[in-house]
Formats: sequence, C-alpha cells, structure tokens
Amino acid sequence: MSFDSVRFLKSLTAKPGVYRMLDEAGEVLYVGKAKNLKNRVSSYFQKTAKDSKTMALVARVHEVTVTVTSSETEALLLEQSQIKAWRPPYNIIFKDDKSYPYIYISTNDEYPRLAFHRGAQKKKGRYFGPFPSAYSVRDSLNVLEKAFLVRQCEDSYFKNRSRPCLQYQIKRCSGPCCGLISESEYRADVDSAIKFLSGKSAEVMEDYRARMDQASRDLEFERAAAYRDQIQHLRSIQEQQYVVGAGGDIDVVHVEMSPGGLCVLVMFIRKGRMLGSKTFYPSNRLNQDGPEVLDAFLAQFYFDESKGLDLPLEVIVNYPLPDKAVLVDALSALKGRKVSVRDRVRGARSRWLDIASNTAKQALGSHLAKRDNLDTRFKSLQKALALDAPPGRLECFDISHTQGEATVASCVVFNENGPLKSDYRRFNIDGITPGDDYAAMEQALKRRYARLKRGEAALPDVLFIDGGKGQLTQAVSVLESLGVTGVRMIGVAKGPTRKAGLESLIEVDGREVVMRADDPGLHLIQHIRDESHRFAITGHRARRGKKRTESQLDGIEGVGPTRRRNLLRHFGGVKQVLSASQEELGKVEGISLKLASQIYATLHQ
Repeated sequence: MSFDSVRFLKSLTAKPGVYRMLDEAGEVLYVGKAKNLKNRVSSYFQKTAKDSKTMALVARVHEVTVTVTSSETEALLLEQSQIKAWRPPYNIIFKDDKSYPYIYISTNDEYPRLAFHRGAQKKKGRYFGPFPSAYSVRDSLNVLEKAFLVRQCEDSYFKNRSRPCLQYQIKRCSGPCCGLISESEYRADVDSAIKFLSGKSAEVMEDYRARMDQASRDLEFERAAAYRDQIQHLRSIQEQQYVVGAGGDIDVVHVEMSPGGLCVLVMFIRKGRMLGSKTFYPSNRLNQDGPEVLDAFLAQFYFDESKGLDLPLEVIVNYPLPDKAVLVDALSALKGRKVSVRDRVRGARSRWLDIASNTAKQALGSHLAKRDNLDTRFKSLQKALALDAPPGRLECFDISHTQGEATVASCVVFNENGPLKSDYRRFNIDGITPGDDYAAMEQALKRRYARLKRGEAALPDVLFIDGGKGQLTQAVSVLESLGVTGVRMIGVAKGPTRKAGLESLIEVDGREVVMRADDPGLHLIQHIRDESHRFAITGHRARRGKKRTESQLDGIEGVGPTRRRNLLRHFGGVKQVLSASQEELGKVEGISLKLASQIYATLHQ
C-alpha cells in the first residue's frame, strides 16, 4: 500500500520536531528536522518540480514518523543524534562524524579558564553542554568572557605573561596572569559563570535586565538594545538541551488515551542519546484507565523473549503503577542488574517524558485519521443510527464563553476523510442575555443554515448538538422555521461523571441511542464533539483578548500586565517568547511551571 500523504499531512502538527521517512521494510531512509513539521514534510509531496534525489526518496517512502520537540534547537540535536545512530542512505553524513561540542571550565586550576571542548571528557573540571554546533559554543564563549571576564587563553600563554594582553584592554578578561585581580575575586567570577551555565542564573539575568531598564530610562536606547541582545545571547547559553545527555540507558513509556483510541509509545534512549520510538495501538475494550493499560503493556512488552529486547537500566512511565514493586523485581531478575521504574521525574527525564507525550498525541491523531479506521467508524455510525448508507457529511455545534463574556459558537464539519477544516465556521454571538446558551445556539444555527439553504455548502446528513434536550429542541425549531428538511439531528449530552463513553445520545423524539463505550461509531461522535469544543474555545479566547494588532501575549489567562512585562524583559520581545520552550517560560519571574505549560499551549494551539 502506497503512502497516503494527503491524509497524513492533515493530522500533522505545526510544532517543531524531527521526521523520519521509512521504506516498506521499515528501514530509515531519511531523517530531517523542522521548525514547522507540517510545512516541512508537506514540501516533499507537492507537485512542483523537485530535484532527482528528492524524487527518488519520495518514491520509496512507505511511512513517515515524527518526534515532536519543544524548540528548534532540540530538534537539531535529536536529528544529528539519529543520523549518527542510523546513518540513513539519503542523509549527507560527514566522514569526521565529530562528537558534540561542550564548554569546559578547568575548576582545579588556581585561575580556571573557559574553553571549547570536543571529544572524551578526561580532564578534571566542569563540562557544560552539549551544544548543537561549534559556532554556538564559540558564540557562547564570546558572550561569557564579556559577562564574567574569565580567561580563555592556553595555560602556556597564561603562565608566561609579564603584562596584560589585549583581552584585558578591551575588558574581556580581568588580568589574573599579572595579579590584577585576587584569587578570591576571580573565583567569585568563575562561580558566577558556573552558576549561569548550570541554569541557576536568575541573579545574573536580573542584573542585565536592570541595566537594560536603567539605560532605557536614561534614554540611552542603543545601550539598552545592546543589553537586550546580550540577554538573548545569555538565554541561548542558558537553554538546557535534553535530547542528548551525558549518559544513561532509558526507556520512556507513555500511554496516550482519547475517546477514539489508545496509543502506547516507547522511546529508546541509549548512552544518553534519543535513538527513536515505537508506537503500539492496542484495543481497550474493557474501558481500562491509564495505569491499568500501562501495567498490562509493560508485562507483555518486556517479557516477550522472542523480541530479544535490550533491557534498559531505567524505565520512565507517565502513570504510577499499582504493582510497581513486582515489576521492578521481575525486570531486575531478567536484566541481572537493578532496574528502576519511575513515574515522578525532573530535569532531563521530565523533558523526555514531555517529548514522548507530544509525540504520542501526534501518532494517535495520525492513526485515527487513517482511511481504514475512518471507514470502520462511519459504517458503525450508519448501523447505530439505522441509516441506508454511511453518512457523507457530519456537522457539530458547540458554544463557548466565560460567564457570558465574548460568546462564540463553532461549527465543525467531518466527511469520509475526517475533519474538513475548510468548511469550519465560527460565529461571534451578540445581542443575547449573557450566558444564555439556548439563545446563542439559536442565533448560530439560524446564521449557518440560512446560508446553507442559499447554497453556500451542502447540508449535512447528521447534525450533532453538544448539549441535552434543550439545545436539541432549539435546533429543531430553527431548522423547521427555515424550511430545512432531511437532516438527522442528535443531541450529545455528557454523562453524570463527564467520562468519555458515558455520553447520552438523544434523538428528536426523545429516544436515546445506545452505543457501547468501545463502539467505533461512538468514537467518531466523541471526536467531532471534542473538535467542535476545541474550535469554539480557541475562537472564544481570541475574541476575549484584545485586538490582534496588540501583543499576542494579551488575552492569555493568568498573564496580566506584570507577568507580560516580565516575559518581554526576560526574552527581549514577543518573537523570542513564541520560540521559547515550556521549560524556558517556567524560568521567568512570576511564571510557575503550570502557567508556563498553559502559556506554551495557548501560543502553539
């Protein structure tokens, strides 16, 4: 079966990440990185002229898999790691195959030096990195010597100086070679540099921000701009890289669940390098929760001797396990060494778990968008609703507001290919009593179906209304007043616990359509309902915020004037905030990790 690029691209995220093109045998043909995965991968499958290498590559592509990262830098590091691990035939692989560069501080010296380092870490001292390129290290060293005045000269040069060199004259070194600074003062500068490179840099960054603000108040805008640029340089050094670490053999196992399906992703990290991932799509007929699914999967995955798995020393999971101690003992016995299983992690391991989560969400979305899954869902819906043929067009309406403020109605459309985003519509609702969902639904339906009756688009076979009998009655009244016939209407009311699978499906005559929790047709209804909810909330947030001509940070819940100012001061501008990862956002004064996650999600939705 050939690769269905159109269907795959429809569900592909626009976030940064790495994509892998595989042949029919599952071998990696090409690894690439992208600032925007959707745009980059789409370029391979356009009908415009391509070079012969790209044409040959695309002709062999049977599948495309992706890993979603938080920033373009993470994607670059992951791309290089996987190219070195797999050596794909369509990637250019340089013969020197150099290791990643680091920043080295010779902490055992009387007057330590900052230096560029690549290769084995045999010298005593502190190593910081890895960095994506030699240029990024040299650029960082250039900034560090100006910020902290720590020497970078070779030891032989340092020991034979009788007077300070040019670096001292241009204020890039404090002159320790000639005793122009005491050892204790110099050590303090070195400690500041180490603190900065270790990520504990709030004091250093705050000092630069204070200088920038003071220069701005003194109307010295060029100097303020220089400090702003320096803050950006320091932030680029401060950014911790998580896709390549110092070591460790680790598997990250993430269970992703949605009303429509289930995905288990296993991400493999060996010797600190993320080598890739594998996805599984088990059925969940018993409506199990995440820990139960994870417990069952781990037992089957690791104790299948036919797979010949290389057991890691650590397994990171996204749910606490009910029988964790039993699993740890069994894995340790199989490995012959102590194997740990952890569900609460920080630092690099937390970032790996985030990457696994984003990648699992993308993989599940692509899986659910495949033709065979959609066909099964539409046929199941046909059977449940006793239709003569599978429905060709579905519509769903939802209402979103905050205590009646900035009410927005959404209309999403699905056809046999899944979401038909070109036909999505939003309606800004005005002239009603705030919080009156019935009136909002009436206004949205009147505007939508008056246009459809004039021929703007085709009428749906089935219309879903997110709500109970009241909203459904409103829909029936509107369509009757407009003279619209032939549309089957279903109300989708959430169950008492609002848990997926317990929805009530209400017909116009009040009868309830009964469907099993694992019915593919019900999964289709849940999918279109959730999509209409997402589309309504996005429109509501945009409307609730200020006009689009103002900062994109306006209108984000929990981000007022003070936090917005802190974000802009920390990063130097809105563009830099947009490119920041969740981890970096959490380092800003007044921004908690939870709020950082919310800001990142809002800016990248």
